[in-house]
Amino acid sequence: MKPLKENGSDKPKKNGKGSKELQKLIAKNIEETMKRIEEAEPTESSEDSPFVSGSEDTGDEALSDDDGSISESGSEQSKLSQDEQDVIQSSEGDSDDGDNDGDLVSEGEDDDNYHGEDSHGESDDSREVVEESDSSEDEVAPRNTVGDVPLEWYKDEGHIGYDLAGKKIKKKERQSKLDSFLANVDDSRSWRKIYDQYNDEEVELTKDETKLIGRLLKGKAPHPDFDPYAPYVDWFAWDGAKHPLSNAPEPKRRFIPSKWESKTVLRLVRAIRKGLIKFDEKPKEKPRFFDLWDESTSAERQGLAYIPAPKAKLPGHDESYNPSAEYIPTQEEINAYQLLFEEDRPKFIPKQFANLRGVPAYDKSVQEIFDRHLDLYLCPRVHKKRINIDPESLKPKLPSRRDLKPYPSTCYLEYKGHKGPVITISVESTGQWLASGSKDGTVRIWEIETGRCLQIWDLGEPVEQVSWNPKPEVPMLAVAVGHDVFILNTKCGSDEQQKTIEEILHVEPQKAEDDSDLTANVVTWGQDDKHGGIRLKHFKSVTKVEWHRNGDYLSTLMPSGESRSVLIHQLSKKQTQRIPFKTKGIPVATSFHPTRSIFFTATKKDVRVYDLIKQKRIKKLDAGVREISSIAIHPGGDNAIVGSRDGKLCWFDMDLSSKPYKVLRAHKKDLTAVAYHRTYPLFASCSDDNTAYVFHGMVYSDLNENPLIVPLQILRGHSTGDGRGVMDCKFHPRQPWLFTAGSDSLIKLYCH
Repeated sequence: MKPLKENGSDKPKKNGKGSKELQKLIAKNIEETMKRIEEAEPTESSEDSPFVSGSEDTGDEALSDDDGSISESGSEQSKLSQDEQDVIQSSEGDSDDGDNDGDLVSEGEDDDNYHGEDSHGESDDSREVVEESDSSEDEVAPRNTVGDVPLEWYKDEGHIGYDLAGKKIKKKERQSKLDSFLANVDDSRSWRKIYDQYNDEEVELTKDETKLIGRLLKGKAPHPDFDPYAPYVDWFAWDGAKHPLSNAPEPKRRFIPSKWESKTVLRLVRAIRKGLIKFDEKPKEKPRFFDLWDESTSAERQGLAYIPAPKAKLPGHDESYNPSAEYIPTQEEINAYQLLFEEDRPKFIPKQFANLRGVPAYDKSVQEIFDRHLDLYLCPRVHKKRINIDPESLKPKLPSRRDLKPYPSTCYLEYKGHKGPVITISVESTGQWLASGSKDGTVRIWEIETGRCLQIWDLGEPVEQVSWNPKPEVPMLAVAVGHDVFILNTKCGSDEQQKTIEEILHVEPQKAEDDSDLTANVVTWGQDDKHGGIRLKHFKSVTKVEWHRNGDYLSTLMPSGESRSVLIHQLSKKQTQRIPFKTKGIPVATSFHPTRSIFFTATKKDVRVYDLIKQKRIKKLDAGVREISSIAIHPGGDNAIVGSRDGKLCWFDMDLSSKPYKVLRAHKKDLTAVAYHRTYPLFASCSDDNTAYVFHGMVYSDLNENPLIVPLQILRGHSTGDGRGVMDCKFHPRQPWLFTAGSDSLIKLYCH
């Protein structure tokens, strides 16, 4: 070995500390390089290794005297790592010119040590070092050039994109899942293979790539040589610095006390004095559970008010082992209990025992204890304070009945003559005559003021309905009996009126070809010479007859007529037509609007309102009752009342809603009829409980004000016959009088 010159002019001298660090870094670099080589090619033998031991090249090593670098003849020039160069520079910078007496090591000695280690450790400098590059030119270009275009766009095509030459990349035939599974079982490296969708090929990962992925999954750096805990190198030269990093003057706030800190201290002092801040005190442990029915104070019970437990029901005479005879039910009563709902049945049936020792164990004791626990558990947790309110103040403030007079209150006259229950009555438009129909098959005309019976028709069947013509100059009467409707001449008018009535009631014989398709085999118009009028023969039983306000039309109702249950007849032309609407349900009552061309049809569940001109349904009134029995329309036309079989009277404001505005539960039994007064704000209802109720019903012209409904009077006087009570009621057209017809064959007039 040629020794290096120890002349300081050729190269700076190195101390012993810098050379030792350099040797350690070189050895560390060699060990890491060997480890990477062994991991990359673990199966290669030592014979095939491209590395040559350092002992073979020791004879060719030489040191250059010109530049002091180390050269090798048998291998390429070895390159020091960046850390090694840094150490060399630091060692050169740390050398002291005046420290000549220290232990200096020449470059020749360093090189000897270096080559000595290399010869003993089998140096790897003889192999070709491959430098890593991060240049994008070294990356393999993708075969598919579609870029960011989604592959879903090519799912219906035979290719997946285009290569660099612009040719289509055809899709490969995909294996079935079974074939791919068998292939993966046979291939030991199948776990390294992934499918590249963009290039349509399988790529096998190398060991380095799998290790890199594993490090990424563990949250580590991708490169294994990266040291996350490298020692900190302070590059700033602190020694001999004459100026600070910042030469700005000191701020004023560093020399005066902070007013914000003084305010904070003052606030804390005040909190300590008030006792809001306490020291050396442990917080009280709040109990997790407490007795709900404990009579302790609210402070001890976490602020909850004391709620006494609900008291259990004390046993009565029924629970006695030897009750009185009136408390013991009979066998019939016990059998009747079984027909009731479970919630309506008595929970305990008393029995009689000779002594207390003979009482058996109670079979429902467990259930009653459980119910008692439910009462305690589900008891409300908040006290409800009772408000001291006078019950009378909760009642609506209604006007006095004296201010609402006149209204019918006293029975003034009785009309006797019928031998059976009077089913229907009707008052003539002038208020002079009264017509009544009975179950004995007779129709009678009464003079209202005197009670004299003017005329009687015996029709042979129970009369269902009688109705006067609303026009006073044509005093005709429509009567529904069985399948027939009779239009009778009452002969109550003048001679000129009689001539007009005779012309109207004249019917010419009908021809078969004149019958329309809608009314064929439904109604037959014929002359009734026996009773002096017109006979309309229907195919089903008729229960209701209603006149139109002009007196030329009348409607008939046949509940069992299905689609032809409601018919409208024109008296002047002797024609019949069916209403152009489908009636859903069984109709029970009909009525014309008092001022407009609107027709009301009441079924058992609802009321349907139809426009006869537009021929369409305009409203549906839902009464919400068990079964509708009758209907009446207010003279104004915007309100209606509906009676039901369950004793309810519903007032409808048709401009407000399709639901009842008021529901009056006055009667105990079925309502049979309801009626409005033409001029007075009165309406009435009658029931099978032998009573008739009179109400005040004021309808205001102001739409913002609701109707005023006030009960006025309960009219009694009829007796029960065949289980029925008051069958019908009608108001006088001009006076505040009410007529009632009862099942006791009496007609009564109530006046004010």
